[in-house]
Amino acid sequence: MLPIRDDIPSRRFPAFTLGLIGVNVLVFLWEIRLGPRLGQVLVDLAVIPVRYTDADIARLFHPVEQAVPFFTSMFLHGGWVHLIGNLWTLWVFGDNVEDRLGHTRFLLLYLAGGVAASLLHVFTNATSQLPTIGASGAVAGVMGAYFRFYPHARVQTLIPPFFLGPYLVLPAVVFLGGWFLLQFFSGAFSLTADRHGFGGVAWWAHVGGFGFGLAVCLLAPRKPRRRREPDYAWP
Repeated sequence: MLPIRDDIPSRRFPAFTLGLIGVNVLVFLWEIRLGPRLGQVLVDLAVIPVRYTDADIARLFHPVEQAVPFFTSMFLHGGWVHLIGNLWTLWVFGDNVEDRLGHTRFLLLYLAGGVAASLLHVFTNATSQLPTIGASGAVAGVMGAYFRFYPHARVQTLIPPFFLGPYLVLPAVVFLGGWFLLQFFSGAFSLTADRHGFGGVAWWAHVGGFGFGLAVCLLAPRKPRRRREPDYAWP
């Protein structure tokens, strides 16, 4: 299911959410212009698990070179569908989380969630030689925070390929909880398959990002619920 919108209006302008969306789009346009050089860029800037788990390979890189991909990889994408899917989800849930945490803490959550996601991906895919890119781990961190702060929000969703409806409205706790369970069990299944380190979705990165966002925001006090009307009517 794809999230379309929620019923929680933001009280402040989501400057950092829009800023992250803009940076990701600009980086993707830069990727397109790289042409045949993209392969080398991915070697340098993507997270490749075996680069960290194989001592013979790891010693070829300076510690700074090893650290950089944990940040740069979350701004790279493998195609328009990959990019739009991540950024649309960030837009649906990010504005409210930014509203709740404030601009700076929201940005720190986003970046730290992306790093946590990559770390768990490396741990669970130690022999993979596949470059791992995408904002999905960082976005999952935002989703985990949303799960903590707005469990009773309503999320309008649709089921592909029926992009014209009908729409399904679910409590955020159901939509996000179901999404997390799908990632977890898909990741568990992938561990039992002999994948030889190639292909697939970074399920455990999603799990790691979501879990990090939820765990960190459990430390934040829950604000009292206030009555509010949605800024639009449900169809």
